[in-house]
Amino acid sequence: MSAPHFPDWRPSSTPSWGAQDLSRLRQSQIRKVSAMPADYGAVIEEVESGWVGAIISVEASGGIHVVSLEDRRGRVRSFPLGHGFLYEGEPVELTPPTPRAAAPKPTRTASGSVAVSDAPARVARASRIWVEGTHDAELVEKVWGEDLRIEGIVVEPLHGADDLLGAIRAFGPGPQRRVGVLLDHLVPGSKESRIAREVMQQQGAKGNIAVLGHPYVDVWQAVKPHLLGLKRWPDIPRSQDIKVGTLQALGWPHANQRDIAHGWKRILAQVNSYADLEPSLLGRVEELIDFVTVEP
Repeated sequence: MSAPHFPDWRPSSTPSWGAQDLSRLRQSQIRKVSAMPADYGAVIEEVESGWVGAIISVEASGGIHVVSLEDRRGRVRSFPLGHGFLYEGEPVELTPPTPRAAAPKPTRTASGSVAVSDAPARVARASRIWVEGTHDAELVEKVWGEDLRIEGIVVEPLHGADDLLGAIRAFGPGPQRRVGVLLDHLVPGSKESRIAREVMQQQGAKGNIAVLGHPYVDVWQAVKPHLLGLKRWPDIPRSQDIKVGTLQALGWPHANQRDIAHGWKRILAQVNSYADLEPSLLGRVEELIDFVTVEP
């Protein structure tokens, strides 16, 4: 048997064995943390809790400085200033803010959220919010449009809820592909309540589909009536189209679809923010936005 052959071995000019400076190795592996002034309006994530919000104040409390972060729904939490924060995905140490003459008041979106200046629109998610018609979509866009673009959520009109079940099956909801549905007149005994029940009984609906609604026969009635000089929206007989009947009661043109479209534009023009809408609609839309944006 021939003797085994071993290749020539020579020590490397930079050996990986022997005594080394371990502290230098550890430092090279630690992610660099930058100091960042806790300036008003910057959007920060607190690592331990996952809380994300805009900086609205830095104050002394109990001998330490705390930074207050307000999320897009207006909720506020405070954290000790220092390490444990992310800014644009990078770790930062928050330091006292840059001195300024006076703190500006928060800028709000139409939905009441803190506006994030120069925030780019997010690439659209696979998840969707569906509403019954074009008027519903236009109203949601006017009040929540800025928030939805930041979140990457598209609102699509169904043009009626009668085939909602078929649309759900064609869409194929899942954990990364959720559907939030906003229905008109979702009250006990209504056609819409039956449709919602059938949808939620489908296999895989739980956690992937949410069907919510408001009590109004049409989304027009979710606009506060005093904006149009009314104490309440007129009662329209079920035998009459609610849009035609409403326009007629208001003394506005109502002969054709063009009149209806023009009447809706007049109503929508009165809406400037969430304060112009009924709470029963506000809450449902906010719930749907949360549902389709929560990370699984």
